[in-house]
Amino acid sequence: MGATALREPPAKRGSPVSDTELDMFRVFAICFGQPSHDSFSWLSGTAARSLWKRLGQRLQVKVNLSHANGFAGYETYEAGYIALFEVGVPEPPVPLLESAHSSRAVPQEIVLDCVNFYDVLGLRPSGSAFPPDHLVTQLEFLAAVRYLREQQSHSHRAEPLRCLERDFIERHLLNWLPTVQQKIDQVNPPLFPMLLRLLVAHLKAEISMLAPGEIG
Repeated sequence: MGATALREPPAKRGSPVSDTELDMFRVFAICFGQPSHDSFSWLSGTAARSLWKRLGQRLQVKVNLSHANGFAGYETYEAGYIALFEVGVPEPPVPLLESAHSSRAVPQEIVLDCVNFYDVLGLRPSGSAFPPDHLVTQLEFLAAVRYLREQQSHSHRAEPLRCLERDFIERHLLNWLPTVQQKIDQVNPPLFPMLLRLLVAHLKAEISMLAPGEIG
């Protein structure tokens, strides 16, 4: 199993967070994954700032880089992540679980539908990492689909993967992340509202690129 939720496809040569196309699903999975000194070091560095600026320009999303650097150090970053996404009564302010925000089905049905998508590629969420409907798991699934689609030399083999990617984004992530965006904007912590805004814009752009008949 992968280090976070699903088995990771082979990475491109170099750091995955340096690629604004093939690995953006993986980039956002890292951003919303468990805090680590490595992730904080990258998120607070110039490479991340440059990436967000370029991505914001391409997606026409306003990026507030000064607010993005609002964590004084790793300890405050880790505490902020936990207080926002993981701890709260009766639940965290903004849990990163589709079943906590979607009203289209009961939680068990949402989780089962995610698992059915993962089964198409023979993937199994790791019980020691994130639940099947966690944002990180969903992003890693999309990263795996994208990697496999990019490896196909014939369009007729890539088309089912294109449909799978588009269907999953529409049915799952874009079904619940706008609600998360509203909640996180109300709390207004550093960094994460900007990341989520960029992620939602990126997903919408992917939907447009994955339209039937388009070449990707």
